[in-house]
Amino acid sequence: MFLTRMPINAARRGARRLMASPQAFHAAVLAGFAGDGSGRDGRVLWRLDSHEQRRVVLYVFSPDKPDFTHIVEQAGWPTTEAWDTKSYEPLLDSLEVGKRFQFRLTANPVRSGRRDGWKETKPLGHVTARQQEAWLLDRAERLGFQVVPSSVGAGDGVAEPDVAVVDRSVRRFDRKGAQVTLAMATFQGQLEVSDVEALRHTLTHGVGRAKAYGCGLLTLARPPGTSSS
Repeated sequence: MFLTRMPINAARRGARRLMASPQAFHAAVLAGFAGDGSGRDGRVLWRLDSHEQRRVVLYVFSPDKPDFTHIVEQAGWPTTEAWDTKSYEPLLDSLEVGKRFQFRLTANPVRSGRRDGWKETKPLGHVTARQQEAWLLDRAERLGFQVVPSSVGAGDGVAEPDVAVVDRSVRRFDRKGAQVTLAMATFQGQLEVSDVEALRHTLTHGVGRAKAYGCGLLTLARPPGTSSS
């Protein structure tokens, strides 16, 4: 199992075309694998992160090593940077109950609801940051972790969970003649492992809906000042 990091050149026309369509970007990611990229041990998950100075980075988890030459040629930096793929096994093997990690996740927080004229309930996106944070906190335990209390307390002295919505967007695009609307939220914070097997499954199979559209990939990093052991 592997985690790949690849810088995207957002100034290129091919990059802008892919970034405008989660469906097209998903197809480009899957084209980097011989099969559909899924298996018993996990499935392909991907995420676009925007960093300082408008740097855009593609992250991909996959059971097999990818070949993203075609994405580099369309949307990357062919003469300077390609992609970096590392084994995910060391991180997965390091999971222990009580161990803490910084995390980042882009997800599609939804609830089931019904609107006027609907005969059945359908997924409705949470649109406020508070709703989106609550959505993640409600699911954390069965995903294999708990969000740790922040070191900064609220006005009443009670520590809030160490999680924040650092980016929110609503994406609309056509799929098979119908318009798809996705409410997307990027979370960042600190978690503590509570169930190793559940968290391993979360890391390799993703969180929530819309995994084909750049949602569901949870990535972990050791907090600053901690050893890698």
